[in-house]
Amino acid sequence: MYKALMDKGVIIMAANVRVTPGVTEGIFRAAKDLDSAVIFEIAKSECNLKRGYTGMVPSDYSGYACKTADLIDYDAWALHADHITIKEGTAEDVQDAKALIDAQIDSDFTSFAIDASHLYDLSKDNIRDALSRNIDVTTDLAKHIKKGMKGKTFGLEVEVGEIGKKNEQGHVLTTPDEAVTFLKALKENDVHPQILAIANGSTHGNLYDEHGNIIEQVSIDIPQTKAVAKAIRENNFDVRIAQHGITGTPRELINSVFPKGDVLKGNVGTFWQNIVLDAYKVYEPELYRDIYKWTIETYKPKNPGKADKEIFGSNVKNAIKVYYDRIHSVDPETTDSIEAIAYAEARVFFRAFSSKGSAEYVRKAL
Repeated sequence: MYKALMDKGVIIMAANVRVTPGVTEGIFRAAKDLDSAVIFEIAKSECNLKRGYTGMVPSDYSGYACKTADLIDYDAWALHADHITIKEGTAEDVQDAKALIDAQIDSDFTSFAIDASHLYDLSKDNIRDALSRNIDVTTDLAKHIKKGMKGKTFGLEVEVGEIGKKNEQGHVLTTPDEAVTFLKALKENDVHPQILAIANGSTHGNLYDEHGNIIEQVSIDIPQTKAVAKAIRENNFDVRIAQHGITGTPRELINSVFPKGDVLKGNVGTFWQNIVLDAYKVYEPELYRDIYKWTIETYKPKNPGKADKEIFGSNVKNAIKVYYDRIHSVDPETTDSIEAIAYAEARVFFRAFSSKGSAEYVRKAL
């Protein structure tokens, strides 16, 4: 999928649906109707061997996606293990990641994002030295994936620059030198990703104003993104950029401003959670009230001074595991309505990403 669409001016939507009934079905139907390639992804923090905050292990997520693909009868899609994050870099940290990767491979995931960006060493003046731990851990995990895939091809996303990280001056952005140095070192280690996640001003989840109201995400630095992409091309890497944190980004800007072809993969996650919660307000008001109450009671003491709306929006994802059974047994009318909304919104994303008809390129490549 990555290689087939690398220079087609297409962004592949990677949807993190957290397996809320209706959303997966709606996105699949839109993908089929527009013949668009699509990825379904889930992060380590959300779905792991301890069930994460969604209450799922990898086989749960995979099983639901595969079942839905069969129901819709659609072929041009993939399962992506997003943010296999290593924050400490200890032997135990790495071993836990390997155990998760093994479970993901057993569950038919075929694309993997290794995120060791947190291991950047600020005490080093030399870029290569500062990236050393990221390079070493990324190499170790990438080779573990290769061994586990037993000769099968797989997608590989790596990360340089911690997404969403800020200092006093604002967002900390990945530089072209960092990206090239990182990719060169991986190549020397016989690791060949197709996708590079960079810090370019995006933030995961919703953004809020001082009153707790959701605001647009317009902080993505397009010139910096283009500069990094240009450096990657000039150094002859067959690598394109993953754009994280698209929730809240006006889709007319995605359509007109995003550098399609430089950005190949676009992650959309919290957006789908937002539409589900909006639907619950009308279709499942008791469930919504219970989720809201639990979230505020649990997280308000930890967030003094913040508006309840922001506390709820930032932490409600942790309620998915707590209310898993009720979420997965909502009224069929609720599921049907969520599916219809997800279908319509997915069509808009596919249009903004210029991915209509992209599935045919994937089929030809296969």
